[in-house]
Amino acid sequence: MNERIQELAEQANEWASKEESWKAHSQLFTEKFAELIVRECINQAHSVGDLRGVNDDMVYGADTAAVQISKYFGDE
Repeated sequence: MNERIQELAEQANEWASKEESWKAHSQLFTEKFAELIVRECINQAHSVGDLRGVNDDMVYGADTAAVQISKYFGDE
């Protein structure tokens, strides 16, 4: 598994560990893990402007993608 994905899974597991029942823990873990992955994707799209040699069209496209991902998944 990708190191960053592993870190996100650990964060989600830590967040969900407050639940005593396995079912509740599993549900919270799944929701939090998905949320963290979506946020990571949005952040990566927004960070395109920080790359060297990227033109305005690429930055606009990446920002548009980030906004669409955010809207699609309901991340605010």
